[in-house]
Amino acid sequence: MSHSELVMGIDPGSLCTGVSLVEARGARLRAVHWEVVKNRSRESFPNRLLRIHDRVSALIGEFEPATLALEDIFFAANARSTIKLGQTRGVVLLAAAQAGLALHEYSPLEVKQTLVGYGRADKEQVRTMVTRLLRLNQAPEPLDASDALAIAICHLHLTATRKRIRQAGTKSP
Repeated sequence: MSHSELVMGIDPGSLCTGVSLVEARGARLRAVHWEVVKNRSRESFPNRLLRIHDRVSALIGEFEPATLALEDIFFAANARSTIKLGQTRGVVLLAAAQAGLALHEYSPLEVKQTLVGYGRADKEQVRTMVTRLLRLNQAPEPLDASDALAIAICHLHLTATRKRIRQAGTKSP
């Protein structure tokens, strides 16, 4: 029986956070779940953070992933946006820590490079690769959901590659 790993991927945003669960069984990937946590811009920022934390925590409890893969912070031109993104990531990090999950962070460049082979790929190119790699009949909607799936896939691919490299290093010539 082949080993199975379930990874939660998160694309954080205070108005729309993409959340996904992807299972790897050997080299085969399967999308288990994806959604977005949507908030209204007129809602208070603390309430938005609470909604994100509560939903991520609920999904962790429901699916029991082993690992959480999160998009790392990037520096936007707007400092206020960067700070809000950091705070949004903070509530996701808190949910992961409360559940005792292993945590891995990937930059947008790493995710795009891993999935598309090009670090400046656009969101549509990433979604196309997600759809192909997961053998989905329809492209995931909205883009935040496909980005969350991409982050989980990135983690699974990079973990598998590191494992093969370690195994190759331990074999005698």
